[in-house]
Amino acid sequence: MTAVTTTGRPGLGPRLNSLSKIVELGPGRLDEKLLTESGALLLRAGDRLKLSSEHTVVALAGGTGSGKSTLFNAVSGLELSPTGVRRPTTARTHACVWGLDGAAPLLDWLQVQWRHRFARASALDKGESRLHGLILLDLPDHDSIRALTDNEADRLIGLADLVVWVLDPQKYADASTHRRYVTDLAGHEAVTVFALNQSDRLSHEELAELVIDLNDLLKREGVAQPTVVPTSAVSGRGIDSLKSVIADAVSRRRAAIQRLDADLDRLTRRLAETSPVGEAPANVDAARRVGLTDALCDAVGVPALGEAMENIYAERSGRWVGWPYPRWIAKFRPDPLKSLKLDEMQVVTGRITAQPAEVVNAVQALADGLTGGMTDVWRTGLHHAARSRAGQLPQALTEELAEVAPELDRVPGWWRALKAWQYTLVAAFFLGLVWLGVGLTAGDSLPSALAVLGDTAALPWVGVMMASVLGLGALSAVASRNFVVLGASRERERLEREMRRRVGVVAESMVVEPVERELTRHNEFAAAMRGLTG
Repeated sequence: MTAVTTTGRPGLGPRLNSLSKIVELGPGRLDEKLLTESGALLLRAGDRLKLSSEHTVVALAGGTGSGKSTLFNAVSGLELSPTGVRRPTTARTHACVWGLDGAAPLLDWLQVQWRHRFARASALDKGESRLHGLILLDLPDHDSIRALTDNEADRLIGLADLVVWVLDPQKYADASTHRRYVTDLAGHEAVTVFALNQSDRLSHEELAELVIDLNDLLKREGVAQPTVVPTSAVSGRGIDSLKSVIADAVSRRRAAIQRLDADLDRLTRRLAETSPVGEAPANVDAARRVGLTDALCDAVGVPALGEAMENIYAERSGRWVGWPYPRWIAKFRPDPLKSLKLDEMQVVTGRITAQPAEVVNAVQALADGLTGGMTDVWRTGLHHAARSRAGQLPQALTEELAEVAPELDRVPGWWRALKAWQYTLVAAFFLGLVWLGVGLTAGDSLPSALAVLGDTAALPWVGVMMASVLGLGALSAVASRNFVVLGASRERERLEREMRRRVGVVAESMVVEPVERELTRHNEFAAAMRGLTG
């Protein structure tokens, strides 16, 4: 069996592989009945293709009184199947085999009982070599009372490589046959033959008119090119023609493949009608990933948290690197940190809370952007995949970002060093004050050891030193403040970058990955449908 037919259509093997993929990906997306039928067809195809390819199974099917068993005996040339006026005459399937080698496993698969299996002996096969490889089945009547509780006829009609429908002039348009079977035969022309039996009861004109009417009826029911063979088991009319049609199918050894192809065609049409697929991207593109991360960052308050951290950082630094005198005076004013409403933002305690409604909206927006070209069932599936962990997402974001929440009481080492420097300057300033006070009040009365403090000539220099200390302190405070603001900005950028990274990781595992699995499933299903239809 080739992978591709001469018309460019995929061969049976690739089409069965595509159907297998559809069955694998179909649960929840395909109609359950179609899914079951697809699985059954795969099993049947696998079983049939493993069995003898040298044999062609031809089933004679028909209603009560159509002369099916008599026709079976006429084709086989033996009285193998009982006939008579009692209906239904055929209670169990009978089989006649031309060429026994390799036929037994196939007959076992067909579940034909051993006592109802017959072989054409070589002496009787003289002139019948064209039928070598034929397994001819005489099925129970499909419309008998017994058939209501025994589906053997229906089962074997589904398994046979070629079906010969035996119709009689009185009931050739019988609704039980056409409604249950013929309307499903569109595309099965190559593996379906209609034998208009008991033609000996009709004149040539009546037979010709009946054949035309039957052809028209079959075409109206979807059988584009019906093969109708008038037969009569009594007179022998048309038996050779029917044998030739059967022999042609047997000699080509293609009926089994054609039957499976036809069954695949019928199933494909139903799949295309009931389960169409649209277009979908291969994955979640970078822009949508960024958009999802942005939306989730907003839901968890990353920008607000970064801004609050920057403000807190800057305000807290004033307690360490600011010039002590203004800081001491500021103690008599309200605390500016309280105006930031930090309790509402829950950053002082290190707790961060994602807003569930905003999280759901972010996930919904991502799914909406990806499903524009999908059909309803796949669109619903992708939305479900996107929301599959949405209930856990707020808590996961909260726990992840709590690990990087800023330590608002953290004091950089250079703040401590600068504070020590500032207090050194304060000490120097107070020392100058003491010098001036002693020098101006005690004067020459100081002991010789402290005479330098009473040297009035040095006092102006002390004043200059004190002014320098004040200026140096003020300048260092201003410079430190600038460094603090710059550091706060960098710390905010670092914090937001790390939080965005972590939000992106959570979004990837809990939203993007389930969505991409569904996109892959959709696209593999679409590819399988294209492989099935060619």
